[in-house]
Amino acid sequence: MQRASQTDGREAERAALLRDVEAEIDETAEMTGLPRLPEAVRKAFLAVPRHWFVPQAHQAAAYDNHPLPIGAGQTISQPYIVALMTALSGAGPGKRVLEIGTGCGYQAAVLAETGAEVWTVEFVESLAASAAERLATLGYGRIHARQGDGNKGWPEAAPFDAIVVTAAAPSVPEALTDQLAPGGRLVIPVGPRSLPARAFFGGQELRVIEKAADGSLSERSALPVAFVPLVKG
Repeated sequence: MQRASQTDGREAERAALLRDVEAEIDETAEMTGLPRLPEAVRKAFLAVPRHWFVPQAHQAAAYDNHPLPIGAGQTISQPYIVALMTALSGAGPGKRVLEIGTGCGYQAAVLAETGAEVWTVEFVESLAASAAERLATLGYGRIHARQGDGNKGWPEAAPFDAIVVTAAAPSVPEALTDQLAPGGRLVIPVGPRSLPARAFFGGQELRVIEKAADGSLSERSALPVAFVPLVKG
């Protein structure tokens, strides 16, 4: 497991954020099917310095449990959602994980801190460049980042044990299910352009798709969500 920072003066804020996230995980367990965070995810949250991924103007809110703008019309996701998606994907030591929608790089860092090797794709060139530089500065050598159309995945690095998509698609891209390894999981928000979350109809839903050994797919809805749209090149 990598450690981006050992002491940066904000450890207490990360610990408080983790408590808030775990409380929300508990409150939504019946809906998501996740009763608690895996230890690897808990440790990842304590290790990743979220304030490094948040614009200077929002530093005071860096460890609040809500999304924040990062520029280019994009956001850094709510920490609860980051934790939930990481846990539902099954990311952990030795896993190969594809992330679609690098944004500022925070979700990729959390995935890497679970012990996974991560490939991450960002469509917006400015965000892709800044995230790659930030992740390199923090020492995440097992994160491979590039700019491109996330709908196409990263075929030359496939198959992946887990795929995490951090933007909403109108439907599940076939390329991503094709690149999922047997036994793997794809966690993806599906629905129209970002709207206030409201039930499972009319808005977006977070889906968990699993591929069986014979290549067949099964899926379930985990939670109503509201994400920025997945851009298609």
